[in-house]
Parts: sequence; C-alpha cells; structure tokens
Amino acid sequence: MNSETVTVEEARHLVGRAVSLRGHVQAIRRLGAITFLVLRDRTGTIQVVANGSSEGLSDLALEQAVTVRGTVAKRQGSAEGIEIQLEKLITLCEPSTGLPVEISREKRMESLGLPALLNYRPLTLRNERVRAIFKIQAAIATAFREFLNREHFTEIHSSKLVSTGTEGGANLFTVEYFGQKAFLAQSPQFYRQIMVGVFERVFEVGPVYRAEEHNTIRHLNEYISLDFEMGFIESESDLIAMETKLLQYIFEYLKENCSKELELHQVKIPVFAEIPSVTLTEAHAILSKLPLQSATKTQGEPEDLTPEGERALCEYFARVDGIEMVFVTHYPWSVRPFYAMPESGTNKSHSFDLLFRGLEVTTGGQRIHIHSRLLEAMESRGLRPESFEDYLQCFRYGMPPHGGLAIGLERLTKQLLGLANIREASLFPRDGNRLSP
Repeated sequence: MNSETVTVEEARHLVGRAVSLRGHVQAIRRLGAITFLVLRDRTGTIQVVANGSSEGLSDLALEQAVTVRGTVAKRQGSAEGIEIQLEKLITLCEPSTGLPVEISREKRMESLGLPALLNYRPLTLRNERVRAIFKIQAAIATAFREFLNREHFTEIHSSKLVSTGTEGGANLFTVEYFGQKAFLAQSPQFYRQIMVGVFERVFEVGPVYRAEEHNTIRHLNEYISLDFEMGFIESESDLIAMETKLLQYIFEYLKENCSKELELHQVKIPVFAEIPSVTLTEAHAILSKLPLQSATKTQGEPEDLTPEGERALCEYFARVDGIEMVFVTHYPWSVRPFYAMPESGTNKSHSFDLLFRGLEVTTGGQRIHIHSRLLEAMESRGLRPESFEDYLQCFRYGMPPHGGLAIGLERLTKQLLGLANIREASLFPRDGNRLSP
C-alpha cells in the first residue's frame, strides 16, 4: 500500500486516503477479534482499528513507539470524526518493563502525588494535560519574544557564570572555576543594564539561580526568567505600560495558538485594557479594611506584602475592577536592590511588583543611572564598589535613564493555569530536596 506520512492533525482532512502515522501507543482495548488502539503523536490522538490477525498486535505494549499504515475512515458518533483502518503495524522499539504510572487514565493521574509525578517525570510529561502545561509555557515565551522584537528590543544571551552576585547578597550557588570561585547568576541584571548602553532596548529568556533554603509551593532554586530592560525612560510608569501591552499580546497569542490546551485546564484568559496600580502604602490601606490575619511582615510602616495580603489584594481588584491583577509600586528603597532608583525626598523607590491571582509574577523598576549615585548606594549597603568594577564601567562613561523587569515564567504559568504547586510548571524542578531527574 502506497501511503504518505502525516500527523494525526493532518489525517483529519484525508478521509479515504492511505496514510502512515508515527507515534506512541496510548491505549489498547481488545474486543474479540478486533483490537482498538489509541495512537498519540505531537499533534493529538486518533483511534486505530485492527482485526485480530494483524501482525504485532499480541505483543504490543503501552507507550511503544510504532508506525501504523492504513486508510482514514469516518467514525460516527465520536468527537474526532475519523479513525484509521489498520493495514500494517511496525514496532519501532521493545519496552523493557511495564509502566509504573497509567498516564492515559486521568483519574489515576489526578490522584498521583507530586513526588511520584516528578520521580517519573520522563513518563508523566507524556500525559495530555501535563504536556499541555508546557505547550502553553512555550507559547508564552514565543509571544514574549515576538512582542519585544516588534517593539525594537534586541535579544541577548548573557553568561550564567559570574564573579560576583547581582544583588550583593549571600544567596548564591558557588562553582569551582579553574581554581577560582565563581557563582551561578542570580539574574542577568548587570548584563541587561550594560547592554542598554549598546542597544537601548534588550531582552533575555534564560535560567536564574537562587540558593535560598525555602520549601514552598511558589519557590524554585532554578527557574526561567523573562527579562527586559529599556533606556531613555521617564519613570517606572513606562515599564508598567510596556508590560501591560506585553501581557495583552501574550494572552491573545495563547487564545489563538493554544485553544485546545487551555480548554484542557479550563483556563480563563484575562481580558483588560489597563491593569490597576497602587502604591504599597495604598495597598496596605485597602488591606487594613479587610478581615486578614496578617497584612504586614513588620511593625510600623510596612515593607512588603504577605502571601495572604497578595491574595486578598488581587481578590479585591477582581471585585472592584474585574481583573485579578494589580501593580504595587513604591516599595521602600531599603528592601530593594542597591541599583533601584530612590524616590526623591522619601524612603521609597521607583520599583514595582505585578501580582496575578494572588502571587507576585513580576518585579521591576527604574535603575540608578548616575555613576556617583550608584557608588553612594553601594557604599550605603556595605558593598565594595571595586568588587563591581566591570559592571560600573558603563556608568562611568554615561548611561541613559533606564529600567526593566523580570517575569517568572513558571509563576506566570502556574497562576494562569491554576496549578497547585510551581513544581508542576517546571519541566525538571530544582529545589532544596530535588536534583533529579
């Protein structure tokens, strides 16, 4: 039989044609002399109908890689509308053991604990709903790149091996580097700022590393950060406006390109013209009127929001403005990195976070761009400017007013899909207890 090799999606439009498809056996059901297979490839699943005499059926195993050849036929009463009448089946591998997890049975997958989900990650990633998470995540990164390219940003790729910490803190992973001590980068922050002096507008998609000993549903020690930095800004408001347009673009892109995956997770895509914005002081004034257990972390003037406060604030704006997102601005300079631009005459900074459905997904702000002021900021934090000599070069020779932000890809994915734990939004998560698979 002469046949063309097609995907499952392409086969839907080829009724009556002889085709070949390649994929994994997702399900097997034997009814007397007839065997029904579900074949899965990168585009979807399709039923394959075989009579009992077809070669290779008796030893077929779940998840086996195969090629099937047959005729596309209409299938009455099914959502797919078609099936493959099998002519020939070719096995492409021989599994060495049975499956430890029934990935094709959603109820079994839903009852699976997180440790098992992650321990068998190479297999559980093949599940349709799990796989959909990362199809959506890939689309977010694609849309991020597309939008910023259209806004005349240039993509950069900075080193993840650095000689000093970006934040000047101790939460760094140490690496032996040819007899020297090096660190895994906490952020591409310094490189982004340097490259503003080159391209004015830059962005990066890449891993960052935080050696923080936490064990929560919202933290990872390695995650993917979506960063951009832009020069010649007036204030942090320019960054907020850019991110608002960026998120609108990302969400529209997902609706157009991931409808099936969004439906699997029953995702409600946010629709908005603007995202509300409040100062941290205003946020706490709102929270003070709500029945919360703990709105602040400190006595006196609040320095941050608690997780409970973040959730309550998003719920408040969902009721008032119909959107579960809010920018919180003007955090105290003392709790922000040394390079954050202080607000004149106050102890605040030109910085902000974006909260989405109760979780911070973005941190950003305007940066100090004057060399002398940057030195003063470093010294006030007990940092030695000579340790940051390479970073300071660009400021010594002149930098424009600039700022940027970082979006946690896993956090954005988690909140959009309503996942219970951020580890579900990481292909192979790294935390204090997990270094494999």
